[in-house]
Amino acid sequence: MPRTLAPILSAAVALATLTQAAHAQKTPEPYAAKESLATKPVPQSRGEVQLSFAPVVKRASPSVVNVYASHVEKRSNARANAMEEFMRRFFGEESGGRGPRGLPGERAQRSLGSGVILDESGLIITNNHVIDNMNEVRVALADKREFEAQIVLRDPRTDLAVIKIKNPSGGLIAMPFGDSESLEVGDFVMAIGNPFGVGQTVTQGIVSALARTQVGSSDYQFFIQTDAAINPGNSGGALVDLQGRLVGINTAIYSQSGGSHGIGFAIPASMVKAVVDSAKGGASTVRRPWLGARVQNVTPDIAESMGLDHPTGVLVANLAPKSPAEEAGLKRGDLILSVDGQIVDDPEAFGYRFALKGIEGQTKFGVLRGTSRISLPVKLGPAPETRPREPVKVRTRSPFLGATFVNTSPAVAEEMQADFPSDGVTVQAVEDNSIAARAGLRKGDMVLAINGAPVTTTKDIERLTRAPMNMWEVAINRGGEVLTSVFGG
Repeated sequence: MPRTLAPILSAAVALATLTQAAHAQKTPEPYAAKESLATKPVPQSRGEVQLSFAPVVKRASPSVVNVYASHVEKRSNARANAMEEFMRRFFGEESGGRGPRGLPGERAQRSLGSGVILDESGLIITNNHVIDNMNEVRVALADKREFEAQIVLRDPRTDLAVIKIKNPSGGLIAMPFGDSESLEVGDFVMAIGNPFGVGQTVTQGIVSALARTQVGSSDYQFFIQTDAAINPGNSGGALVDLQGRLVGINTAIYSQSGGSHGIGFAIPASMVKAVVDSAKGGASTVRRPWLGARVQNVTPDIAESMGLDHPTGVLVANLAPKSPAEEAGLKRGDLILSVDGQIVDDPEAFGYRFALKGIEGQTKFGVLRGTSRISLPVKLGPAPETRPREPVKVRTRSPFLGATFVNTSPAVAEEMQADFPSDGVTVQAVEDNSIAARAGLRKGDMVLAINGAPVTTTKDIERLTRAPMNMWEVAINRGGEVLTSVFGG
């Protein structure tokens, strides 16, 4: 600490001590009792102010790794030679068409991020967008060792992925989980990662906000916001508390320039643990509980009509037949206020809390029905696959060229975040730049009819798109709204 600050600091500490003594003598008893509830004291001496974060960093940093992912695409020798000739003639380069290892006939995409070791066997958590579409992954440890890794589990809905070191040589240090549920705004946290590929970097800040739900980087939005500097390359890195425990995975930033503006977002450790537990159990996907109810925001007008002081909870708008929601006794118009005692204020927070409950046992909803508050037990379980998916990819010229369809079931509807009908056909995927993409078809759309003919199975799609047509009339269900469009052949 600069010497010039020492007198100021000493005076400040003395003033704080005198102020606290005065309060202890003059403050009325009720207020003094309230003050005694504080569990995070103000520094009382110069020594306490000069405390360093170095011990926490030494404890946590060995568990944070750099993740290097690439997608290597083989090309034919003829194509590689043509590209090499093009590069030589027009750009004066001799290495056109060479891949990351200098081999002809390879083309590579690369991604850089961070990860956190959570198991001594080499299990690592990172962001799904770091390894999305990649087929080769390497990790570099803080001690400069490098290993190849395999992708164990991808979970695009949370933007999390689990990878595993293929041949660990020992000495891996796992980071323990912290309690992200006990975080408070103002708590100190540190972000550890590999920003811009410069190497492992530590930044420090505070928790700026909790339960941010309007970030838009995943289906389950319930983020920790921090002003600890997070930059490109930090994705998948650790947000740690002052005990060196993992409280979040750094995932997104709010920035107009690409750099840190002091608004970063991390996925809470509670969700991270649920994904890692699925990987440890041998699953390649994360299975989540199915409710079978569509919920919506509570507006100020709705809150007033229900006698609430302010908008809170989520309103049940629709129920799927024979769903856990219907079997639990939920009704349209019910207001769900809490999940196992945890207050929910919007559909994103509700979805997050419910997703953490797993697929076994039951949970309890706190519900407002009319003027009565009731507690409803809800059975937990995965969405059922009531009929085979039978995927069909359209390859004939039509508005569906480049789209893949599957038979709809509760499991498909839940996976695609589509509406409830358990019959019909759902768009599973749409290729980029395909005719289907240009026609506006989206993942999760449910096709109801083609040229007036009803569509109930993927075989109907295959049959109805087999012959070319001059005009196509298509009816789809998108988020509960039926849209009809006409396309030329």
